[in-house]
Amino acid sequence: MKGKVLLLVLLAATVFSGVARASEFIVCIDPGHPSETSSGAAAHGLSENTLNWQVALRLAARLKARGVKYVMTKSSLHQNVTNRRRAEIANGDNIYHQPCALFLRLHCDVGGGRGYTWYYPSAPARKGNVTGPPLAICAASKKAAYTINAGMKSILAGHLEDNPVKTDKSTFVGSKQGALTGSIYARVPTALIEMCFINQAHDAKFIASAQGRDLMAHAIVNGILVWKKQSQAKN
Repeated sequence: MKGKVLLLVLLAATVFSGVARASEFIVCIDPGHPSETSSGAAAHGLSENTLNWQVALRLAARLKARGVKYVMTKSSLHQNVTNRRRAEIANGDNIYHQPCALFLRLHCDVGGGRGYTWYYPSAPARKGNVTGPPLAICAASKKAAYTINAGMKSILAGHLEDNPVKTDKSTFVGSKQGALTGSIYARVPTALIEMCFINQAHDAKFIASAQGRDLMAHAIVNGILVWKKQSQAKN
């Protein structure tokens, strides 16, 4: 009962201010797909949904080993979770009944590029009758994306190309509605990584190996820890 009361208070604060305040550093790990949008990409015999899940599990294990709390947006590989629900879990509707310090979204790409790319919402957009994320969250999301990206470079150097950080508007969905759907519903800092291009032979070979997935998780956690240190230094 006490937990439910706390959650209601937090959600009420979110409605009032437009921003959920994190009292602890909790990472929301969001293995992309399946959702109302799609079941994910496939190429070279690889499933994006499966790769996202496998890296997510490695992330969770590494965060736990470093004493960092986390929540997952889904509990099994093929669980279908809407993008709105994923954001709600990050916003505070989770086992801790607290908003997360970071809504981390894992994906893999297909296309003409190579390497990993971070995306963040640069401005509020609209989905149905909801507008978001708030400007303060956009600013924090930008900082998170750039910080984590920088923290990954030394670990993945020589393995994957690091692409410039981009905004949600650079994505197919974001270009149409102004931001990714999950970003619009987010009231905590959010950043999405396309970990590689699975239709490109080099990237596919990297992420198909257990060693490559371990290295990706290691790199992301390193960036998260830098973000955590910076965030807590401000408080």
